[in-house]
Amino acid sequence: MSVGPLLQVSTTTPTEELAQRIAEVTVAERLAACAQVYGPIASTFRWRGAVDRATEWCCVLKTTSERYPALEARIRTLHPYEVPEILATLVEGSEAYLRWIEREVRSKE
Repeated sequence: MSVGPLLQVSTTTPTEELAQRIAEVTVAERLAACAQVYGPIASTFRWRGAVDRATEWCCVLKTTSERYPALEARIRTLHPYEVPEILATLVEGSEAYLRWIEREVRSKE
């Protein structure tokens, strides 16, 4: 039995506390199996016609493609940015780890 499409989802936040909150809430709600927070990172981007810079923190979450829409929606409710970075990348990995991700995001009813 093969595992379905799995994703690594990343978002950046203005504070470490917010990145940790996104990690904790989404794992607790079974939208992500796990999350890592790292930073600070120096971001350079174009916003409203000008080049801008910010110090940010990155939150990387592991989930299934089935749970992604709910994860993205939840990140948006927690995020202060008008246009938050939410990127999802298909991932491959060890079968045991990928099965663990699937188990952890499955709803427990």
